[in-house]
Formats: sequence, structure tokens, C-alpha cells
Amino acid sequence: MIRNMTSMQRVVTTLGHHEPDRVPFFLLPALQGARELGLPIRKYFSRPEYVTEGQCRLQAKFGHDCLYAFYHAALETEAWGGEIIFRDDGPPNAGLPPISDIEDILHLTPPRIEDSPGLLRVLETIRQLAARTQGEIPIIGVAMSPFSLPVMQLGFEAYLLLLHERRDLLNHLLSLNEAFCVAWANAQCAAGANAICYFDPVSSSTIIPRSLYLETGFPCARRMLARIPAAVAIHLASGCGLPIVDELAATGAAMIGVSSSEDLAEYKQVCQGKIGLLGNLNGITMRRWTPAEAEAAVKDCIAKAGIGGGFVLADNHGEIPWQVPDDVLFAIAEAARRWGRYPLDWVATAGGV
Repeated sequence: MIRNMTSMQRVVTTLGHHEPDRVPFFLLPALQGARELGLPIRKYFSRPEYVTEGQCRLQAKFGHDCLYAFYHAALETEAWGGEIIFRDDGPPNAGLPPISDIEDILHLTPPRIEDSPGLLRVLETIRQLAARTQGEIPIIGVAMSPFSLPVMQLGFEAYLLLLHERRDLLNHLLSLNEAFCVAWANAQCAAGANAICYFDPVSSSTIIPRSLYLETGFPCARRMLARIPAAVAIHLASGCGLPIVDELAATGAAMIGVSSSEDLAEYKQVCQGKIGLLGNLNGITMRRWTPAEAEAAVKDCIAKAGIGGGFVLADNHGEIPWQVPDDVLFAIAEAARRWGRYPLDWVATAGGV
């Protein structure tokens, strides 16, 4: 085992289901760079230089094992003609759905990446991050699943109508979204992203039954992941995935984001050697943790999933809430370095799994 690995070596080793020097941890602080630079969130996301500097400062500050190129999900909706609603203390949200009449789906064409200023800012951020890190720290890009994007394109009610009554329109929209998603994910990889987080909350068992996932989200994910030239993590954004875990692994994904409402030890048992796990610290309760509670949560996750590699410690949603204080993030980072050092002899001693 190499001691004092780079973040890239550490993550690659654990994704190969081997034990690196310590458990990797991703904080995924999409918003906190604005605070580091003393900027309002809207202004922070207005220039790639701001996001690049914010991400690099946060990584140097907490020592986590990735750089997160994600701005916010509403950027993808904006590319389709939607609006973005900014707020001072949380992530920007999508405004009114850009598709007001489902019949208009037949007349849509996928937007071009080069015609979307917001997406171009993300690509420039990735290029700047890649130039500054020289391959030593993984850069994570993000693409919304073609199957989950319609929630923002149409609104939930209209999307449910497509799912249950208008499969013709659904299939047409998915084909358009797949073309866009492939172009967007591949553009991020070409800019320097080492991995893509494929956000797919609608596929989670929290939202749709397994039978419906097998007909819709699953074949979509298999088609998509086969066309992305990088490691992909499927993230259900706090949604439950155990009922579909075998299918998630069969998509070709390298990793699954695990909800804090699920048993991480059970996930580890099912997925050992097949697919990596990312999670599953509760970002909502994290806002109120004491440093001691943060350390206990980290120890619990490592005890349940750390042995044998294949585990990256992170929050369970894919984004640290704005309201989480720095002392909690410092406590998570320090606990990960203290208790995540391999071999995890203390787990057996403490009666862990």
C-alpha cells in the first residue's frame, strides 16, 4: 500500500475495491465557495474564475478528495429555455417549467451546449480546475438523468401524465434528453472532468416502484452510461435504491449514492466487489451537529462500509447545505482522516461490521 496517496490515487484504488491509504471523502460543497470569497451566491456563479477559486480554497481548507464542478441543476433547464430563481441562503432553483403544453414536445430540439452561456461557464470552470490540479485531485462533473430532467422541464404533474398515459410523448422526450445529456456529459469530460455524477432521483424507489423503473429509468441509464467516456456515479439525491440495487450495478456505474434513510451495512453486503458506495451522511441533520456528533456519524459510516475499499464518505444528497457550519465540516474531515486510515483494525475491536 502506498502511504500518503494523492486524492486521485486514493479514489481510483477504492473504486477498484482495494484499500487505499485511507477512506476517501467528498464534501461536495457546491455553494460554500461563495462564502469563502465573500460573494452573494448569484454573483459567485456568474464567473468561472470565482467558482474555480472557491472550489480550490475549499479543498485546501478541508482536504477532501475531489473538486466539484457542479453549479446547480437549474442551469440545464435554462439551456432548454427555463428560468433560474436565485436565493441568498441556498441553491438556485428552476422557475416555471419551460414546456407548458406537453404536445410541444413533438416540436422540440435539444439545445446546443455552445449556445448556453451557463453551461459554457461550467466547462470553463472544469478547464481551470484541471489546469490547477494537474491530475492529482478528481474533478467531478454533473449531468441530470434524461429520465429525471422532465420534472424541471414539465413539472411533476405533467410528467406523471406522460409516465402513465402518454408513453409516446415520454419516449420522444427521453430521446431528446438523452442526446442533450450525452453531449453535456461528454463536453465536461473533454474539458477535464474525471467522473460524472448522474443525478437520477426520479428512478429512486422513493418516487417510483421498481416495476416502473425497469420499464423506463433503467434502460435509459444503461443507454446513457454506455456513451459517457468516464467513470459514472448514479446518485438518487437522497432517494432509496436498495430495491433496485442490482439494476443500478448493471447500468455500468462505478458507484451509487446511498441515502441516509437506508442501511449502509446492508448496501455494503450486497454491493461488495461489484459497485462502489458514496454516502451517507445526513446533510439535513448535519446543520445541527456538534463536532462530536459529526465524528460519531463518520465512524459509523466507515465501520459499516469501509473495509475492503469500495467506499467514499460523503453526504447523502450530493450537495452540502449552505447552513452547515464550518466547524462541522472540519470535524467530518478530521474524523475521516483519523478513523479512515487503513487497515481499519478499530472496526473489529469495536465490534463493527
